Amino acid sequence: MERFARAWGQAVHDASYVLLTRAEREAFFLDLSERLAQALTADPFDAVGGYRVGVDLANTAAIAPEGLGRTVTMLTTRLLSTLDLSGVVSRERLAALVEALTMGYTATLHDRTLDQQDSLRRADITARSEAERALRRSEERLRHAALHDALTGLPNRTQLSHWLSELRTDASAPGRFGLCLIGVDRVRAVNNSLGYAAGDRLLRAVAERLSQVPDAVACHLGGDEFALLIRGTTNAEDAAKLADRALVLLRAPFEVDGHELPVAASAGVVERAVGDGDPVDAIRAAAMALHWAKDDGRDRWRVFDDEQNARDVARYRLSAEMPGALARGEFALAYQPMVDLTTGAVVAVEGLARWAHPELGRLLPGRFIGLAEDSGFILPLGMHLLEQACRQAMQWQNVRPAAPVVSVNLAARQLCYPGLAAEVAAVLDRVGLPSHRLQLEITENDVMTAEGDAVRNLHALAGLGVRVVLDDFGTGYCGLAYLRSLPVHGIKVARPFVAGLDHHGATGRTDEAILTSLVHLGHTLDLSVTAEGIETSHQLDRLRAIGCDVGQGWLLGRPAPAGHLFTAT
Repeated sequence: MERFARAWGQAVHDASYVLLTRAEREAFFLDLSERLAQALTADPFDAVGGYRVGVDLANTAAIAPEGLGRTVTMLTTRLLSTLDLSGVVSRERLAALVEALTMGYTATLHDRTLDQQDSLRRADITARSEAERALRRSEERLRHAALHDALTGLPNRTQLSHWLSELRTDASAPGRFGLCLIGVDRVRAVNNSLGYAAGDRLLRAVAERLSQVPDAVACHLGGDEFALLIRGTTNAEDAAKLADRALVLLRAPFEVDGHELPVAASAGVVERAVGDGDPVDAIRAAAMALHWAKDDGRDRWRVFDDEQNARDVARYRLSAEMPGALARGEFALAYQPMVDLTTGAVVAVEGLARWAHPELGRLLPGRFIGLAEDSGFILPLGMHLLEQACRQAMQWQNVRPAAPVVSVNLAARQLCYPGLAAEVAAVLDRVGLPSHRLQLEITENDVMTAEGDAVRNLHALAGLGVRVVLDDFGTGYCGLAYLRSLPVHGIKVARPFVAGLDHHGATGRTDEAILTSLVHLGHTLDLSVTAEGIETSHQLDRLRAIGCDVGQGWLLGRPAPAGHLFTAT
């Protein structure tokens, strides 16, 4: 209050001479300010208080008409914000109070000379015009601030919502639109490691790149979320292409405070006709699609459909392509070494399925193995990959004195297939690979649910001399008695237990104790124990210390084509 009163008094003093000392002037304008504040907040509102302030202001006699103009400007542009009344008192009430003050002022000076009257009228008109212009400028600034992000300067969520709403009501708007919601990864890590100022600079740099996406309007919705609005699309592919282009732009590292920061992003895309539901709902739909993209592994985009038809169609299309892909030889294996933790020798390699898709590129098993299981195509695909692994094992055997065992995963549907053992035997005969050089991995959960043909297959495979190993051991509920009855030769401890070795405190000690127990259990049952997912030297040292037999993981060797395997390791 005092700060506003001093500013008001100084503004009037600069425009006219007031026969008051500085202290008297400040006290006088403080009294006027308090009365105006009381009048503004009175319930019910009465503009008479403003009129009386105008009378008292005019009664100082020495105030010139320019002083009234300064008063009106101060009241209309600074009174509400300075007294923290923005959002509490309406601008209509303020306008009425200012008008009453002006009327009180002018009425008090009514008996002045005609020249003074004319000057006052001109001052009033000028003051009103200046006040209106200042108010318009202030409103424009407030409107811009309300509709734009302060950090990046991009339109914000509110502005995006307004634009989406206008699509339905604007007759000139195109019939279709697309919205791409983009989530930027690692912003929190930058904030935590380099500070929030660096994180803000990173977000501004992201905003600058996204603004370069053609035919789209970039928005910042807050935090690490951005959006691209695309008007006039013809189908979902138009929006998806722009989403892909945006992700490509963001993949190049950012230079922030001398640090090169790699940033990955995911995108959720929605494309629809303006008349298909509420356009504003597209933000929610795009957010859901973004969630799916992140669940799929990030650094990709996903298209939303109300019934997830787009995802299902894509899955069915991929599934339908599998027979042709198998015939064209697009499925192959990458091999990851399994290392004896005592000698360091490669004692086995695991064949991991890959699909060299002509359009989608190199696909990992998570993209198609589940589809193959659902469709039943896992049976021909699985036998094809198994034979491919056996042939590769024979090639290694011909050139290496101590060639490794080759290990292949079996899906649950394969395990239940009545003719599994016979087909495996036929492959071994056809290729000429000794049966003990083949290892089949079956998850603990699949074994727990195995019955009938599955159990018979396990015994038949063991009868052939094929090694059988329980994968992801420790994640299921395999009882000891049941485990002892199974014809298995080894267990592969689940990855989370190995990762737990890097945990600090009680959690790390608990994970190591569990892993130690699993290793001892395996040895008690005369089973070889393999730890997968070894990524750090600390994990490797602890596994050696607790007596684990074999290790597998990126630290020991990444999956590689057969020709590069032993060179890479």
